[in-house]
Amino acid sequence: MMAKMAVTNGWQLSGLCYHHLLTEPKISWTANVKFRGLSRGFSGKPLFSTTPGAKLYNFPTPSLGGNMPKKKGAQVFSPNISSPSTIVEFLDAYDDEYNGVIIDPEFLPSSANAFASALRGSLSHWKLKGKRGIWLKILQEQADLVPIAIQEGFNYHHAEPGYVMLTYWIPNEPCLLPDSPSHQIGVGGFVINEKREILVVKEKCPCSCSDIWKLPTGYVNKITIYSSNKKIMVDSSLFIFFQSEELFSGAIREVKEETGIDTAFLEVIAFRHAHLVAFEKSDLLFVCMLKPLSFDITIEEKEIQAAKWMPLDEFMGQTFYEEDDMSKKLIDICVAACENRYNGFNAHHLTSKLDGKLSYLYYDDLKEI
Repeated sequence: MMAKMAVTNGWQLSGLCYHHLLTEPKISWTANVKFRGLSRGFSGKPLFSTTPGAKLYNFPTPSLGGNMPKKKGAQVFSPNISSPSTIVEFLDAYDDEYNGVIIDPEFLPSSANAFASALRGSLSHWKLKGKRGIWLKILQEQADLVPIAIQEGFNYHHAEPGYVMLTYWIPNEPCLLPDSPSHQIGVGGFVINEKREILVVKEKCPCSCSDIWKLPTGYVNKITIYSSNKKIMVDSSLFIFFQSEELFSGAIREVKEETGIDTAFLEVIAFRHAHLVAFEKSDLLFVCMLKPLSFDITIEEKEIQAAKWMPLDEFMGQTFYEEDDMSKKLIDICVAACENRYNGFNAHHLTSKLDGKLSYLYYDDLKEI
């Protein structure tokens, strides 16, 4: 028998479809009903009528399937079966270009139970549609949802400050999703003045190379925060703009931070590729030739013991460089570049049709290509 109830306050019991017996006039609900975390709107007849008297109305039950436009919030659908029926909740998501799905992290349900239910329903729906890889980013403030996703079969992909990325591979075949980031990018600055003196530093670290005079080095920043006197305020929130750091920009910055010396980029001299360096990640180190624009040294005392301009012969005479083949070869190449016996790579700003963005291509432009 169809479940019935007298409507006196306009509440809907979630999860079941009811007929409503109206005993008094009610304000009409629109056909686009919105609930945060449950539904961002669905089409159907009004749930209530303003017509007096007792009348019988059904909940709208949109059909399952069809095109799902990208909306904010979990999508709620009810399958085409006789009432009462269970409401199926779908997470807000959109397709990627590889027949996969990217779940919107900004509109995950706040409740663990709602998230678990919507995740199961979404996975079932995507499997029926033949989807492949599923990407789920969970922000730090909703970290309690991570164990639920793991229990449903998701795997860790990578994590960054503020979020963790999980993946789910649907096809019964080897996973074709790309691996997590495999490399960290380092830069070094070879700075030589007109006296053939090299800008060198001693680092504050407990490692075996702490007493060695070396080139200023460091890692490329993932993001650079550009501050301005003109602050853009919207709803009392400050918007901060981010931009990735280029190789040569990282080298210039590291030299400035460690020694206080201003420099200009000339060319990339060489790069070193090593494996299993930090937390099993591979490491790329790009050495850049930089021209000094200032000469007075001011060290960064938190990381650097000392810095100075050292004669090239004295630098190369250190026992470490006499015994380390790679470091010796690198400095030999840098010296050859200074003497115009070697050409490095210059940075050229070009646009790619693939994404329409400007990026840098590094190559030797002294020869016709």
